Amino acid sequence: MKATIWHNPRCSKSREALAILEGMPGVEVEVVEYLKTRPSRDEIAAMYKQAGMSAADGLRKAEDGAKALKGASDDAILDAMATDPILIERPLVATVKGARLGRPPEKVREIL
Repeated sequence: MKATIWHNPRCSKSREALAILEGMPGVEVEVVEYLKTRPSRDEIAAMYKQAGMSAADGLRKAEDGAKALKGASDDAILDAMATDPILIERPLVATVKGARLGRPPEKVREIL
């Protein structure tokens, strides 16, 4: 099975989720450092749809740029995330079984 993780190596939760994926037999892991390889607005929207969550649910609220998005529409949030991917909460993991926000990291096991 292939698992794609939107990963930030500086984030402990992201590193924990990656370790879970790498420790699973038969899982081929594709690591996308989303701060270096920015996902498009459409890719972000598709990931959230697959995860069954809204863009607001995936907003990294601790970032300074997120404060201006309080109460914003999902469209506005997606636009902001595409422009500044630091606003995307991490890690996001997708497999053929779905997608999950790895908060806590163990949630990625649900789609393995």
